[in-house]
Amino acid sequence: MRIYKKETVLNAALSRISYLFDEFEDVIVCMSGGKDSTVCYELCKKIAGEKNRLPLRVMWIDQEAEWQGTVDYMTGIMEDKNVLPMWYQMPIVITNNASSYNRFSYCWDAEKKDDWIHPQHDLSIKQNTYGKERFHDLFDAIIGKECSGKKACYIAGMRAEENPKRAMVLTRGVTYKGITWGKVLSKKNDHYTFYPIYDWSYTDVWKYIESTGSKYNKVYDQMFRFGVPVSGMRISNLHHETALKHLTEVQKIEPTTWAKLQKRIDGANTIKQIKLNSFTCPGSLPNAFKTWKEYAFYLAENIIQKQEDREKWVKQINYDYEFSFISRGESIETDFWKVAINTILSSDWDFTKIQNFRLTQCVNAFRQFHRGIKQMEMVKHSKYLTKAQVDEIKKAVQIENNKRN
Repeated sequence: MRIYKKETVLNAALSRISYLFDEFEDVIVCMSGGKDSTVCYELCKKIAGEKNRLPLRVMWIDQEAEWQGTVDYMTGIMEDKNVLPMWYQMPIVITNNASSYNRFSYCWDAEKKDDWIHPQHDLSIKQNTYGKERFHDLFDAIIGKECSGKKACYIAGMRAEENPKRAMVLTRGVTYKGITWGKVLSKKNDHYTFYPIYDWSYTDVWKYIESTGSKYNKVYDQMFRFGVPVSGMRISNLHHETALKHLTEVQKIEPTTWAKLQKRIDGANTIKQIKLNSFTCPGSLPNAFKTWKEYAFYLAENIIQKQEDREKWVKQINYDYEFSFISRGESIETDFWKVAINTILSSDWDFTKIQNFRLTQCVNAFRQFHRGIKQMEMVKHSKYLTKAQVDEIKKAVQIENNKRN
């Protein structure tokens, strides 16, 4: 349930950031070059100036396969005299969701220097001394080393609006002194990540950027020119599972980047040629198959290259069978298998798509119903429940209310 207040999201965010600067000795702004991290950076710079905490520490883990517009925008920030740059252009391993054959991309590989998508900058940190090579593991490692013995936090631009999983994470559990909009990195070391604009809409983000005249990544303007919906624009490395659709636009927006990208990243050109069909489930079931389940297992057998990944995919499917997720209704079963197929086609071996599907309101309501939980507010909006099932729930709720009265 949402509770609306008279306070604006802007004032709420400023208040939160001010509190974090008072609580933590070290504050680091994490940036991707996207609109959300842009807002966090501008707000933190304002508060840091007011509290005499400049220069502001700004961190960007440059994943090499970046838009040139992102590189240009982030270079301007890192060269700002009021910024203490933490620009990492060091060897790391990230998931390559553009390919079914090569799961990982090795950023800043010295042996591939001639093929790098953009060069290293003089200001950047080029040696990985943190003992971790996977992207998501680096955040804990970096703050652990750079802020050893200090109470420290990251500030990042994650918003609950973006998907159900984020909404759950940012509103359910207490992270620090009553704050839910954060994540514990190390309780022992007092290291955290906080998301002070978690309750902003993308419209709030663009309203702030426009009204303040803030600099931002100009790739967004080009996306708009080529018809990308504002709510669907994403700045990330160009083979991230949530950014694959933008691979079809790189050649139009940044042809020089595309020329380097297709040479450097396995699978990029395939996606460019067959477009959305390369990583999204078809709208109708192919004629060769009787059910979506049969089609999904056919793709799993023929597209998933590693037995280990195939077994992980099957395990995810079995998990949902155990929780009566499927085989309870034709609509939910079809939707689930389409998500399972999208998982295969986008090489999503972190299973983000399946996890997000589980957390949607409709799916959660359906699951709660079949577990016997009679809470009307959780089920009345589910598209998977029949009228008879909803009536059954209403009757059960009424009986319970009568008992209490």
